[in-house]
Amino acid sequence: MSKLIDKDIPPPDGAAAATPGPAAAVREAPPIQNVQIHLRKIPLLAGLSDEEVLGIKGELRFRQHAKRDIVLQKGGAGDGLLFLISGQLQVIDVTEDGRAIGLRMLAPGDFFGEIAVINGSQRTASVVAMSAVLVAFLPAPAALHLFSHSPSVANMMLRHLAEKIQRDSEFRSLLSINNTARRIYTYLAQMKKTEPGQPDVVENLPTHQDIANMINTSRETVTRALLTLVQQGIVQKETHRLIILKPQALQKLVEGPT
Repeated sequence: MSKLIDKDIPPPDGAAAATPGPAAAVREAPPIQNVQIHLRKIPLLAGLSDEEVLGIKGELRFRQHAKRDIVLQKGGAGDGLLFLISGQLQVIDVTEDGRAIGLRMLAPGDFFGEIAVINGSQRTASVVAMSAVLVAFLPAPAALHLFSHSPSVANMMLRHLAEKIQRDSEFRSLLSINNTARRIYTYLAQMKKTEPGQPDVVENLPTHQDIANMINTSRETVTRALLTLVQQGIVQKETHRLIILKPQALQKLVEGPT
């Protein structure tokens, strides 16, 4: 994905990561004129007219968060739509026994918090920074106006919601797999992206612990499964990236013994 900003914005001097709590630690980013934000490279906003882009710029508020900050708190008010400008986020839920379950990862250009905005309800999950991040906040009234007055945004939002329903269904099916190794292989197969003439890849690969949290297993189990795939030549592991060298072999592992 193309960069959404021209340069990274460092956190303020002396800023410390927030400890988990009822509210996220928020750091206002430098004034918008000091950083070039490419709104048209955010897929949801790509089809807006010049006039609409200017209107959105006037409403956006930019916030910085340190690694492990809570960017959105489950149960909080649905007061706005958020866009990830730089860094990586994870959507999580917390079980009754206090375990954090990872639901999905967010990459630059993704938006989140839309359900609570549309419904006027509370946040249904928390969002945690997996690195230093910059997010853009669009107040709910402006977001709802955008949804109802921009055909391109409305169309993309419908597609997004349909894909989200399908993804959540696939994730529930994944969690129902009893064999832990197959859950890991299935997760990787669901995460991979395919482009013509290019090898399948898993971009922004979560840490082994984050994968373990998502699919209800241990970090050591994830490490062993990935090592097995590397040793068999099925994948090639790079920093934050996994190249699927033998997609058919991975699919056979997903399907299990016949």
